[in-house]
Amino acid sequence: MSIRHGFYATWHGTEYEASPDGSQVRLYSLSQSDGFTPVTPDRHVKVVHADDVDLTYVNTYCTWRGEKFVVLGEHKGWLRVEHADGQAPVAERLGLETFDRGVYQTWAKETEVEDLHEETA
Repeated sequence: MSIRHGFYATWHGTEYEASPDGSQVRLYSLSQSDGFTPVTPDRHVKVVHADDVDLTYVNTYCTWRGEKFVVLGEHKGWLRVEHADGQAPVAERLGLETFDRGVYQTWAKETEVEDLHEETA
């Protein structure tokens, strides 16, 4: 499963990573497509009008050690997770890193997480 976290837009039947900016949305593609401008060899961008896309925000969630977490990313079998409720006592019990005030994160082995799923808003 690919970990998705952030905005995604469907444009002309294809889903892209997206970045809304007022009345415009930047669409990102891994490969060169018609009308997309290269940013790096594996990232291309196209700006479209916001009315022309179906924009959603995607979060990936999981359960780790009995608690709900937002999955921020993945790397070689590990998931970067953030405690969904931000409760200090829970963070202390689980040995989470303090990323910011009320924000607790850690790396969790992918094999140790349960109920890995996406939710859209």
